[in-house]
Amino acid sequence: MKFAEFKEGMIIHGGPVVVTEAEILTFARQYDPQWFHTDVERAKQGRWGGLIASGWHTCALAMRLAVEAALHDSESFGSPGLGQVRWRVPVRPGDTLRLRARVQGVRRSTTRDDLGIISWAWVVINQHDEAVLELDATSLFDLS
Repeated sequence: MKFAEFKEGMIIHGGPVVVTEAEILTFARQYDPQWFHTDVERAKQGRWGGLIASGWHTCALAMRLAVEAALHDSESFGSPGLGQVRWRVPVRPGDTLRLRARVQGVRRSTTRDDLGIISWAWVVINQHDEAVLELDATSLFDLS
């Protein structure tokens, strides 16, 4: 989507994506090597009753879904950061995730004519309609 297509209040849907055990293990071994993300047998005995994805893996999947749904052909060039990030429900092997993003604000920079700014709230939902991730994002767009 182009910057001009984003409207305050609009809802953008993305996905689905299926999370595999192999992806969980690969991501966690490289980036978040805690035992409940990397050790299938030990995780069965843990608090979560089985292997769960790293929250950072879930964030990466959310970014993929946002790019596929809205940012892939846009003028987006980055982000100054995120607001709150909340992991609500663990993501498990076999989960099917989708994105629901609500555009909260669309504006041009007050200091740079060539800069567009979008604030949006992302919710990643599993196949049980449970929110697994909620975050507030800001995206920057080059309007030159």
